[in-house]
Amino acid sequence: MDTSRRGIASYLVVGAVAMGLGIAGTWLATRPRLDAVTTHGEWVHIKKPGGDSVRAYVAYPERRDKAPAMIVIHEIFGLTDWEPTVGDRLASKGFVAIVPDMLSSRWGQTPADTGRALMAQLTPDGITADLDAAFNYANSLPSVRTGQVGVMGFCWGGGQTFRYATNNSNLKAAVVCYGPNPDTTKLARIRTPILGVYGENDNRINSMLPAVGRIMAQLGKRFEADSYPGTGHGFLKPGRRGSDSDQVEKAWAKIEAFLKRELDR
Repeated sequence: MDTSRRGIASYLVVGAVAMGLGIAGTWLATRPRLDAVTTHGEWVHIKKPGGDSVRAYVAYPERRDKAPAMIVIHEIFGLTDWEPTVGDRLASKGFVAIVPDMLSSRWGQTPADTGRALMAQLTPDGITADLDAAFNYANSLPSVRTGQVGVMGFCWGGGQTFRYATNNSNLKAAVVCYGPNPDTTKLARIRTPILGVYGENDNRINSMLPAVGRIMAQLGKRFEADSYPGTGHGFLKPGRRGSDSDQVEKAWAKIEAFLKRELDR
């Protein structure tokens, strides 16, 4: 082979190697990163006495032992795309999370644009029945540690969390996120510790907290209420005042520590 042909052959070999390295480098740079913790989520229909069912999202953690469980109650708008991400977050921390659609036992699932109007038609007894169904379902799961079930809710769901704690003495933890204040005449029924998460600029909700805290203390109930600077009502959900601040992760750190202490021990 003459020198010109050898030069061309060498050039082609070098080019092919460089191209191969380039492709490999691009693949290494763009391949998906593996999550340190993965979860499994699925939609289920929880049967109720009488034939109705509650549609719910259930997220499972990766762990070798049975997990405690959390029921997550949505806002006044009905179930949106956001609440299942809360379930996923709880699962990533080691909890089985059940996120019921509180409109589903009457309307199949939350409609896209009329959820808030339908929420006003729910009754306390009906809400309790649906939450009882979610509670019993959680307790029956083979992967759940029997008896270790808590509840948390946001806005309307926060108010229902406080109310449900007065109706279910078997709850082991409750997290009230800026929910309307409870009927103080029913607080004596509560048997579970409660963590309250509130936005600093939410006086509509916060104005009654001193009275609630005083009554809970007089009754010997465990109630801790935290207010987060610069935040407003609903700040844990994207798009709300303070949702782009570091207070969100500070609140979640407090929530997760509380649940770890009360449920996962």
